[in-house]
Amino acid sequence: MPTINQLVRKSRKKQIKKSKAVALARGFNSLSNRPVFYPSPFKRGVCTKVTTTTPKKPNSALRKIARVRLTNGMEVTAYIPGEGHTLQEHSVVMIRGGRVKDLIGVRYHIVRGRLDATGVEKRRQARSRYGNKRPKVAKK
Repeated sequence: MPTINQLVRKSRKKQIKKSKAVALARGFNSLSNRPVFYPSPFKRGVCTKVTTTTPKKPNSALRKIARVRLTNGMEVTAYIPGEGHTLQEHSVVMIRGGRVKDLIGVRYHIVRGRLDATGVEKRRQARSRYGNKRPKVAKK
């Protein structure tokens, strides 16, 4: 515990929260060839590898993931949500933050229904997250 005199000399510092989605917090200035720091909700990138992987211990499935080369030069692993996808190497995708708890090192999600990532077909619930429009109701 500091004394009053110590606090007068050197006040308490606010703890700064570190971002868990590091790749979204930096851009790249290609003219000066150096990174610039600004937060953004989404980043665009190109898939370098699209594969499947298995989750951590209590779970068992084939999870679809993609290695994405972002516009800021970073390469991250992103999860492909939903059933079925048309992504392959050189597909242009958009990523958002959000980790997958049972996949180690996966801190980003690919946004469905944006750029080359198509929406999930025949999706009826939580459509917004999977890039699917509301189905047309047949007129009587």
